[in-house]
Amino acid sequence: MKLSNGETNDSVEGNLPKNGADDGTNIKGKDEEEIPIRLDSENKPDDQGELEQCSENEIKDGQIADNEDSTAEIPENIQILSPDTHMPEISDNTEISPQSSHVQNEEKIAVTSDGHLQIIKPLSQLPKPEAPPGLAPSPTPKEDGVVLNRSKSLSESLAVDMPSIGKFIKERSNSLSASIANRLSSLRNGSNSHEDDEETKNKMKTGDSDVTEFNISGLKVIVRLKNEDEFKGRISFFSRSNCRDCTAVRSFFRQKGLKFVEINIDVFPQREQELIERTGSSQVPQIFFNDKLFGGLVALNSLRNSGIFDQRLKEMLGSKCSGDAPAAPVYGFDDPEEESMDEMVEIVRVLRQRLPIQDRVMKLKIVKNCFAGSQMVEVLIQQLDCGRKKAVEIGKRLARKHFIHHVFGDNDFEDGNHFYRFLEHQPFIPKCYNFRGSTNDSEPKSAIKIGQKLNKIMSAILEFYASDDRFHVDYASISRSEEFRRYVNLVEDLHRVDLLELSTDEKLSFFLNLYNAMAIHAVIRLGCPEGVIDRSSFNSDFQYIVGGSAYSLNTIKNGILRNNRRSPYSLVKPLGAGDKRLQMALPKVNPLIHFGLCNGTRSSPTVRFFTAQGVEAELKYAAREFFQRSGMEVDLEKRTVHLTRIIKWFSVDFGQEREILKWSINYLDATKAGLLTHLLGDGGPVNIVYQNYDWSINS
Repeated sequence: MKLSNGETNDSVEGNLPKNGADDGTNIKGKDEEEIPIRLDSENKPDDQGELEQCSENEIKDGQIADNEDSTAEIPENIQILSPDTHMPEISDNTEISPQSSHVQNEEKIAVTSDGHLQIIKPLSQLPKPEAPPGLAPSPTPKEDGVVLNRSKSLSESLAVDMPSIGKFIKERSNSLSASIANRLSSLRNGSNSHEDDEETKNKMKTGDSDVTEFNISGLKVIVRLKNEDEFKGRISFFSRSNCRDCTAVRSFFRQKGLKFVEINIDVFPQREQELIERTGSSQVPQIFFNDKLFGGLVALNSLRNSGIFDQRLKEMLGSKCSGDAPAAPVYGFDDPEEESMDEMVEIVRVLRQRLPIQDRVMKLKIVKNCFAGSQMVEVLIQQLDCGRKKAVEIGKRLARKHFIHHVFGDNDFEDGNHFYRFLEHQPFIPKCYNFRGSTNDSEPKSAIKIGQKLNKIMSAILEFYASDDRFHVDYASISRSEEFRRYVNLVEDLHRVDLLELSTDEKLSFFLNLYNAMAIHAVIRLGCPEGVIDRSSFNSDFQYIVGGSAYSLNTIKNGILRNNRRSPYSLVKPLGAGDKRLQMALPKVNPLIHFGLCNGTRSSPTVRFFTAQGVEAELKYAAREFFQRSGMEVDLEKRTVHLTRIIKWFSVDFGQEREILKWSINYLDATKAGLLTHLLGDGGPVNIVYQNYDWSINS
């Protein structure tokens, strides 16, 4: 190979690949087509190779075809010419490397009239691309001041130094971090002046701009500036469920944007003793700034009205919270003193081990996991050393406490060829979401106390994880809360609870609250289905064990609260004849229940919980709120009343349409009541249009 000074570079020829691969014979500049060329070693009169273009069938996968001479030599008439006076000089870093099949540094190749190849260097003023750090080729040997680059085989050209790649990625990440830091330091609005820089910095320091947003190389970076006035301490206060003063304190802190820790002693009763020790009484609310007692709602109002609340807050929360401050509620266990083992548990444990539990065929059905009454009597006689009559009496007590049940519900317990199951073997158990591996064998608690505690826990959950108007519920936060974990523990006490001790009002409030709580639990576990068809299975499949029987949302609403009436679009009643759950059905249907039940959709009434003492008044308030919000609209000009679709679905509970309008006047505001009274009193026709129902979740 000849250089511009006329010398021949034999070292280049000697290092050409000998496997016939296209190693550097395809020359391609940036944004140019790839020009395949062939070096023909065929002898010519002047003993030089000839440069000619290869045909398409001679190129296979970017390489010269195998029928070419595998020992092609560089013809002597291909020379690297010296640059002319208008071209930049060839520097030491000039490189012609075949390993990348590209001419480095944007070099161009031209063919002169005499058949020589000429390398045209870019202007020296133009920026030259550089290889990433760590990937630059190693220095090449020099001969007479000219850099010589040895050709490489394909395997060598593909070899990459892996540590160099890691170094390259690290340097790139450092460059990105540096650019972000530089961008932050140079933020300004529209001007590059030094004054604008100072103004931006001052603005960032004073907190006039809470969030700064900018883009760097397609990467969106959001910087939240730290507020120098941020409080280092902690606000905490003790509260109870359904307390107006506690609600006022909570609302005030939320309006001020202050974070606080609430300790509800109805949910965490073991903390009540701590409240008494700190304040000397169990009265709530009691507010603490760090470990210092601030007072109740009266002290908060006086400080707020005097206008020095913020100053006092900074003084008391200027330091970090000490270990003496009230601790936030954490994972724990319910009060152990309330738990007591049932006196019949030891007998039940013996029966579970001794009885031959088998699958049997009865009434053309396969009955699984059952045993005969006579078998249980024999085991009791042997284990307790008692007579047969006493053994039968013990069996009836076990049935009343819901440890065992007749497979078809025919009787409580009888000696003979009658078959029974333990509660945990009932076929509905897999669908019950308050069953976690085993039944609750503790002494059954009072249904009244369970209902009261359920009301307090769920009210506390809504106060903290729902909007003030209860239109929106944060189901995700509820599922992660300690309050909800306590609720899940509570509903296990429903397994063998005695519901027959409840009065009518207690039964009404108990099942209203249970329905609303189960709906929240169902949305958390199953999601909220949209549409009537999908919701049908939602209402039937999610169940609880209550008093030894399975209760779904459909069973509670239509079987218990509506006295076993068919649900919309259903042809059968929820409870069949002889079902023991019929004993719990309310004797009379109260249409107000439809405004106290929330199924987790936007068009349903707001979620609330009721007390046994004031359930009737609370239902009337719920109906009044629903009608005033969106349950009814009156168009006087068109003589049309827009009613909620709930009334259409359950029209059998409300009566005829005109009777419904008269009944609803009692729950409307003065304006709507006056318009509706006018329409009903002038003798003209009144059109009723039912509103569309929004099945989307109320989150």
